[in-house]
Amino acid sequence: MLPQEVIRKKRNGGALEAAEIAGFVQGLTDGSISEGQVAAFAMAVWFSGMDGGECVALTRAMRDSGETLDWSGLGRPVVDKHSTGGVGDNVSLMLAPIVAACGAAVPMISGRGLGHTGGTLDKLESIPGYDIQPPPELFRQVVDEVGCAVIGQTANLAPADKRLYAIRDVTATVDSVPLITASILSKKLAAGLQSLVLDVKLGNGSFMAEPEESELLARSLVDVANGAGVRTSALITDMNEPLADAAGNALEIENCLAYLRGERAGTRLDSVVMALAAEMLVAAGLNADRAEAEAMARRALTSGAAMERFALMVHRLGGPADFVERPAAYLERAPAVVPVPAGRDGYLAACETRELGMAVIALGGGRTRPEDRIDHRVGLSELQPLGTRVQRGEPIGFVHAADRRQGELMADRIATHFTIADAAPGPRPVILSTVT
Repeated sequence: MLPQEVIRKKRNGGALEAAEIAGFVQGLTDGSISEGQVAAFAMAVWFSGMDGGECVALTRAMRDSGETLDWSGLGRPVVDKHSTGGVGDNVSLMLAPIVAACGAAVPMISGRGLGHTGGTLDKLESIPGYDIQPPPELFRQVVDEVGCAVIGQTANLAPADKRLYAIRDVTATVDSVPLITASILSKKLAAGLQSLVLDVKLGNGSFMAEPEESELLARSLVDVANGAGVRTSALITDMNEPLADAAGNALEIENCLAYLRGERAGTRLDSVVMALAAEMLVAAGLNADRAEAEAMARRALTSGAAMERFALMVHRLGGPADFVERPAAYLERAPAVVPVPAGRDGYLAACETRELGMAVIALGGGRTRPEDRIDHRVGLSELQPLGTRVQRGEPIGFVHAADRRQGELMADRIATHFTIADAAPGPRPVILSTVT
């Protein structure tokens, strides 16, 4: 198998055989295929796409590029969730302990930032000592004892995806349905799940800006995963504004703790967390009724049980034992915090959500190259939701920056990404549809 021939065939719109895909993935895994060839392959797939058979073959080859986990004997249903990515989407941080507190096991294999979206692992690395790649035996122990563990790919878990993921991030090939499908599902299938719930984002802050695109991705993910034997459904949710009121690594950890303390009830973030929790509990067989499953999840939150699980997970994976009690002692703060002034009186009617994510990267909170180091302190906070009445000069959010000059420049830039109108925008649901 000559990699350049596989690239040429896909570039010209041909359908690849399973053996060709497997051979290319093997070269991707063992390093015999160069970074340039991987990037060319990703771009060829981006332009030419893949049919269902190719997508299944790519997913299976990437799943089988390393070890697979076996949770038999755990005594709890094994379930996970994955989001296709957005801005201010820190749902996994709260969802895993909530569902664990309800009796499921959540061995969550998460990723780093991709394109304009923040990564769960980058957020967790804001916590001093937190080990995103623990030894396999510790990962298993934490899932068994706590009920959840949010970690990154080990070297032996879908290693082909790990390399491809990093190259996609810096070659503008993130928003390809076949590549997204294979990337997400190769990790999830290798993790030994019994059921999976997907959060497919739709809107100007997602990789899928049009309804047809998000439906296509959701259907691809659901069909491939169910075909591989994992019970899977997907929620399509709105990403036309940041989901949380913060974007940036340490800031989203602070937001997570506020949520687990019960301080974000009734928000768009709360709606998504509870809907996904209910879907996971039903998929896991812990409750047959979605309304009752959501009530179960709400009790886990309000009772403090979910916060206890989060605190224990952090400590068992190397973080401070008193992290949730004293987060300010451990999370780094940006030297400069600058308000973003409203340009006029009126209502926040729209925002360019993707540009807000790109602003976090420009501040240093994301990567433009795989080897870049992240500044966990920087980002945006106290972002006001669309529909908020504002007055000229009033803060619609705050920029957290490495220095005052950078913060002021970014605050001016952020202000241009919000539209302020005379009338309030109409209501917009956050849960748009379900794909089963």
